[in-house]
Amino acid sequence: MQVLVRDNNVDQALRVLKKKMQREGIFREMKARKAYEKPSERKTREKAEAIRRARKAARKKAQREGLLPAPKKRVQDTRGRPGALRPAAAIA
Repeated sequence: MQVLVRDNNVDQALRVLKKKMQREGIFREMKARKAYEKPSERKTREKAEAIRRARKAARKKAQREGLLPAPKKRVQDTRGRPGALRPAAAIA
């Protein structure tokens, strides 16, 4: 993994590196490898992950087909706290 440092701005390069590592799932893998995981626990976890993925795919498919309502869109709040989010329906 490579990150370019522009104008000796190491802080920005570190932020970019952390974001790339987060996207790649390196932090999650480091946490998982910190301790030994028994084979039975591994099977249980992988099974739960597969069920979660299948449910998510089924939910997305149902939303595309119109069987379920689409999730509410969240809009950036320009008033109030900076960076605060609120539902689109609440904006008047």
